[in-house]
Amino acid sequence: MASTARHKGACLCGAVSVTATCNSHHVGVCHCSMCRKWGGGPMFAVEVGSDVDFKGAEHIATFGSSEWAERGFCKQCGTHLFYRLKEGGLYALPIGLFDSADDWALTEQIFIDQKPAFYSFAEKTEQLRKRCTNPAAAA
Repeated sequence: MASTARHKGACLCGAVSVTATCNSHHVGVCHCSMCRKWGGGPMFAVEVGSDVDFKGAEHIATFGSSEWAERGFCKQCGTHLFYRLKEGGLYALPIGLFDSADDWALTEQIFIDQKPAFYSFAEKTEQLRKRCTNPAAAA
């Protein structure tokens, strides 16, 4: 289900706002240890490619979490804003960032082998052991 709608959202304090066109209305969950450490639980995210517009960019800090990706957050309130590939600038945004919660579907879980046993989801989703987030690793 392709999406052409622009979605808007903002961080907790409002210093950073975002407008993005999502690639679909599919929400993916990442269970990797890095996402869980970053957010205190799995990351629920939407892939938006590079069609993202941030207002208040001076309030965004980034952390290079790997050789190929970085994570962005608001310097003022700490809200998680994105996971971005360093090459190509493709973004995944936390679904909670958006104002609208309608029309989204949980469709995929990645790093399912790293998911702790103390939680699980009722939705039937594709369950992947990992997804190659490093384009060089696919070669």
